[in-house]
Amino acid sequence: MALKLDGIAVAAAIKSDLKSRVSRLAAQGVQAGLGTLLVGDDPGSSRYVAGKHKDCAEVGIRSLRRTLPADADFEQILSVVRDFNEDPACTGFIVQLPLPRGVDANAIIDSIDPAKDADGMHPYNLGELVLHPKGELSTPLPCTPRGVIELLKRYDIDLAGKRVCVLGRGITIGRTIGLLLTRNEVNATVTLCHTGTVDVHRHLREAEVIIAATGSAGIVTADDVAPGAVLVDVGVSRVQDPETGAWRIRGDIDPAAREQASAYTPNPGGVGPMTRAMLLSNVVEIAERGLA
Repeated sequence: MALKLDGIAVAAAIKSDLKSRVSRLAAQGVQAGLGTLLVGDDPGSSRYVAGKHKDCAEVGIRSLRRTLPADADFEQILSVVRDFNEDPACTGFIVQLPLPRGVDANAIIDSIDPAKDADGMHPYNLGELVLHPKGELSTPLPCTPRGVIELLKRYDIDLAGKRVCVLGRGITIGRTIGLLLTRNEVNATVTLCHTGTVDVHRHLREAEVIIAATGSAGIVTADDVAPGAVLVDVGVSRVQDPETGAWRIRGDIDPAAREQASAYTPNPGGVGPMTRAMLLSNVVEIAERGLA
C-alpha cells in the first residue's frame, strides 16, 4: 500500500516549531509580522488570505491586513506595497493574486522589498536561487516548491539522483521547483514537461517522482505511473459531481494511480498546508535574519 504524505500533520509540526522560534524572537524584543494585501472580494482569495492569518494566530505572528476595492488602480496598490516596505512591524508580506484586470502584477511584485518577500517570488530572490546552487541561502525561498521538498524530506524520501518529472510550467511551482531540486543538497535530475512537450506520457512513465501542477483534473493516470513512483499532486481543480451536483476539489493525479505508487500526496491535504507553513517559515526567518 502506498504511503500517504500527510501535509496537514507535517505542517502542524512545522508550526509548533515556529511557535517556539517566535517566542524566542519576542524575548529579544522582535515580533514577526505578516502583511497581506487583498484587492477585491474574490471568495477564493478571501478564504486563502483568512487562512494565512489564522495560521499567524496559531504561531504568534502579528497580522497586518490591508484591503482595497476591486476597482483599485496601480497607484493605490503600489502605495500599500510601499507602506509595507517601510513598516518595521511588517517583517514579510504578500500581495494576493490575481490583481484587477489592467494592473501590471509583475510591476507590483517588482516593487516589493526583496527582503520582505514572504512568497519568495521576487525576481531578485529567484535570481539569488539561480546564482547559488549550493550553500546556505539568505533570501526567502518560493513557498510551494520549498513545501514539496520539505514534505518529502520529512518522510525520508531521498531525491538525490532521482529522475523527477515536473508537469506544468507555471511560475508558482513548475518553473521554480527545478531551481530547488537541482541544488547540490537535493541533487535530483529534472525534466519539465508542458503543452509543447512531445510524448509527455513517456516522460511520466520514466520518472521516479512525478510533480503534477497543471490544474487539469486527473491528467496523470495510472498508465502514466511507473511502479514505485512517488506522486506529488499540486494542481487544484473544482469539479462538479454529475450525480449530486456538488462541487469538490480534484487534483491533477487520478487517485487510481496511487495503486502503482510507493508514496503520494493527497489533494487536498498534501501540498497546500505545506505552502502555508512555508510562508510562515519565510516570515519568521526574515525576522531572525534581522537579528543577525
